[in-house]
Amino acid sequence: MSSTIETEKPDTDQKQVPGAGAHSHGADDVPVQTRSERFASALHDDFPEVTGRELEWRLTPVEKVRDLIDGELDGGRFPAVVSEAAGVTTEWIGRDDARVGSAGLAEERAAANAWSSFREALAVTLTAEEFTEVVIDRTGADRAPRAAHTILTAGPNARGIIVIDNRGSARLSENVEIVVGDGAHLTVVSLQEWDDESVHLSSQFARIGRDAVLKHVVVSLGGSVVRVNPSAHLAEQGATGELLGLYFSDAGQHLEQRVYVHHDAPNTVSRVTYKGALNGEGARTVWVGDVLIGRTAPGTDSYEQNRNLVLSDGTRADSIPNLEIETGDIAGAGHASATGRFDDEQLFYLRSRGISEQEARRLVVLGFLLEVVQKIGQPELESRLLAAIEAELAAVAVV
Repeated sequence: MSSTIETEKPDTDQKQVPGAGAHSHGADDVPVQTRSERFASALHDDFPEVTGRELEWRLTPVEKVRDLIDGELDGGRFPAVVSEAAGVTTEWIGRDDARVGSAGLAEERAAANAWSSFREALAVTLTAEEFTEVVIDRTGADRAPRAAHTILTAGPNARGIIVIDNRGSARLSENVEIVVGDGAHLTVVSLQEWDDESVHLSSQFARIGRDAVLKHVVVSLGGSVVRVNPSAHLAEQGATGELLGLYFSDAGQHLEQRVYVHHDAPNTVSRVTYKGALNGEGARTVWVGDVLIGRTAPGTDSYEQNRNLVLSDGTRADSIPNLEIETGDIAGAGHASATGRFDDEQLFYLRSRGISEQEARRLVVLGFLLEVVQKIGQPELESRLLAAIEAELAAVAVV
């Protein structure tokens, strides 16, 4: 078996974490830079050239995405059809609109290239206090390098779910901003079911207001190289962030997620759960989870976990949880990471009840992944994802 769990190594250029009282806990070697102090800019040339040795890039197949990092990108409107609903406003806005940059800013060169290149941003705003469902249907039709920028806003006390449905063919680098107003409850689902040759780099920034709740879900099933980096800033007292992820990597497919949660206010709560399966020669997944509990966040309750299920030889799963704590006054914090094959006891239990080995293995994989699917809270989407997972499993000869 060639699947691995890898520990993140620090770059020598990183800054030392300030403050003698700061506690850093994670793998044996962790980034020495306080995560919140990472450089950010909207300008591509403000970032150094990417060599593939950098902390942010060393687990990514850089040469396969080089055109999105440094090349010229088409910044016109990326094809998108937004469903209509009461209390929902959809508009294209200019780069000078005050909402641009309200949730975050690019922290690496590819995101900055997209930020520098887009000409208009798609802005979707929810204001209704009754639960609202919105689907952004984005179907790529070519593989020319593109840039996109999307701003999703839930007004104070708004309730709803927004699904970004990515399908078709594309080479896309984008930034997604999510602003959750005070008292709002918003679910955002980023669904990647691209064609096999597609490449997608997505940086997604969320700012969560007072007593607001964001459920953020990343589902990556299709594409050649897909890298989605969600960041959640729990900026106001009582903010809650639940970050969920599901991925299934086939032969030669690279699926990557880098998750960052910043507790920056008192009595904030976060839960991070990412689960994935790997099957086929060259299947590769990367998960990096950073949680920072700042000095201004007493009463924080945080937990992150990543689980990977290996279905064949020739795969590799990198799973790297990092936790920084800068205050001793917390309700709880922890993390977990595991990568392995089937649980023999589960298989034995099922087979002892007359279920064939192949069917038992299928049921174990389904049960493993459906924990995330069932937390989405949208029955039609959950059914669709179940069918997609079943289709993935139909081609699996698990060992």
